Amino acid sequence: MFSITAAAAALLCSYFYLTEFNNKNLIQFQHPEYLFALAALPVLGMSFLWLQQWKKKTTKKIGDPVLVAQLIEGYSASRHLFKFLLIVLAYASGVIALANPRSPNGNNSINRSGIDVMIALDVSKSMLAQDIKPDRLNRAKQFIAKLIDKLNDDRVGIVVFAGKAYLQMPLTTDHAAAKMYLSSASTDVVPTQGTVIGDALKMCYNAFNNKEKKYKSVVLISDGEDHDEGALKIAKAMADDGVMINTVGIGSAEGAMIMDAATNEIKKDAAGAPVITKLNESELKNIAASGNGIYALLSGTDEAAAKVQAQLNSIGRHSITENSALVYQNFFQWFAAMAVLLLVIELLLAERRRSTNGNEEPKLKKVKKSAVAAACLFLSLGTVAQNTEQLLKKGNEAYQKKEYSAAEAEYKKAAVKNPDNSKAIFNLGNALYKNNKAEEATQAYDAAIIKDRQPVDKGAAFYNKGVVLQNSKKIPECIDAYKNALRLNPGDEDARLNLQKALQQQKKEQQNNQEKQKQQQKPNDQKNQQPKPQPSKMTRKEAEEKLKALMQQEKNLQDKLRKVDAASPEKPEKDW
Repeated sequence: MFSITAAAAALLCSYFYLTEFNNKNLIQFQHPEYLFALAALPVLGMSFLWLQQWKKKTTKKIGDPVLVAQLIEGYSASRHLFKFLLIVLAYASGVIALANPRSPNGNNSINRSGIDVMIALDVSKSMLAQDIKPDRLNRAKQFIAKLIDKLNDDRVGIVVFAGKAYLQMPLTTDHAAAKMYLSSASTDVVPTQGTVIGDALKMCYNAFNNKEKKYKSVVLISDGEDHDEGALKIAKAMADDGVMINTVGIGSAEGAMIMDAATNEIKKDAAGAPVITKLNESELKNIAASGNGIYALLSGTDEAAAKVQAQLNSIGRHSITENSALVYQNFFQWFAAMAVLLLVIELLLAERRRSTNGNEEPKLKKVKKSAVAAACLFLSLGTVAQNTEQLLKKGNEAYQKKEYSAAEAEYKKAAVKNPDNSKAIFNLGNALYKNNKAEEATQAYDAAIIKDRQPVDKGAAFYNKGVVLQNSKKIPECIDAYKNALRLNPGDEDARLNLQKALQQQKKEQQNNQEKQKQQQKPNDQKNQQPKPQPSKMTRKEAEEKLKALMQQEKNLQDKLRKVDAASPEKPEKDW
């Protein structure tokens, strides 16, 4: 009984080691579905009890006690029980090994030192003014792209606003995805016109982690026109909560006319006069002062980006953990070793006691050799698993340093050494994507999807695949990938936002294709439908009377419109 106690104690020690060693990280199973196999333990126990009863009945059927004693000479009931318990413990350890207990390895996660920056971009129609070439909106997007390149390890989010504010992209360290969202920003993404800076600031504030009181900043890019009075109060409140607000003005004090993209004509107000939109510099300066930030005029893109970056660097940095390339520390090898060890002990232990001359049966010697061979095989497998983890760690270190080619090489080695390691294949897809190998990255994510068993892991692979496809302008394929990601992980808000964006892009492309088809059909229709002159059936006198009646109706209509204008003191609603 001492041996069975020692084996059980070893199994429990392994469990407590995992719990204590990872007291700050939650232990989880990579394949929890295998744990259902533990339900077979009661069945094994019942089978053992049935076997014991069957042996007793068989012994009674023989009848002669002397003969029975001779037949079972050297048999040990305690050894038989001990061997059974060893098998049960080995089975349980094997099941746990298959489920693969693991914990996130904090040492292998990517730690960055940075801040959180929300970029609020004005996309109202006044941003189409061309006082800054090519126009205000495109120049603002160029500035933001330059700023993102300078932010390095900072997390970036994007809010677009006009008459309403929308979260275009939540905070992320994936700057390539941020630029993708930035490129799609236009005046069409917000249907309501205006410039609600206050709502944009609120949206940015809600996107931050409210538990932190610093390391947060907003960069607002706008012409400042039609500023709402509540923005100053909101900026002051955000500054009190540790958020720095920097503003970037775009436009000129002289102003410029707006080209209406729908009609390709100059935008006019209700009175028919051309709309002149001017930079409201004083309001943007007041917002920056209330938000403990600076104001920068966007005259030169590089100069403005450097000025804002210098201000952001004054905030200080904090540690940001990115888990996109996180490697788990696996503990299956401990339980697999326990299972092999218990089986070896069970094989070496005979139910019969040693004979009086101390010799062992020849079969037992063969069993010993087989057990030693099995132990050697397990040790070699454990070495392979350890080498794979080391390669993954090297790949993650290279990925953290942005040495994506080196990371790709290490991940490929890990995938070759252990083709069933889905994490190596998933990380390989990330490195390929960073190396602008979109097609190979997609293939790697497909392979990871096949290897992964956890729905969350599969969903992550589908999401990354969708990002690559969306960046490659393969909209229908990326929509399918995001849908699959949401089916596997319905709580993935990033996948939900990306799916909405992809659906909008698909709708816009379909509309553009329909417009092209209509334009191609118009020349053909005009050729086929030439107008034919019709003889006039109206006399000259009748035509003059008809003309006088139409002129009188026009005069009456104009008089009626003048009365309506005189009675209405409200100015027309701004639509730019």
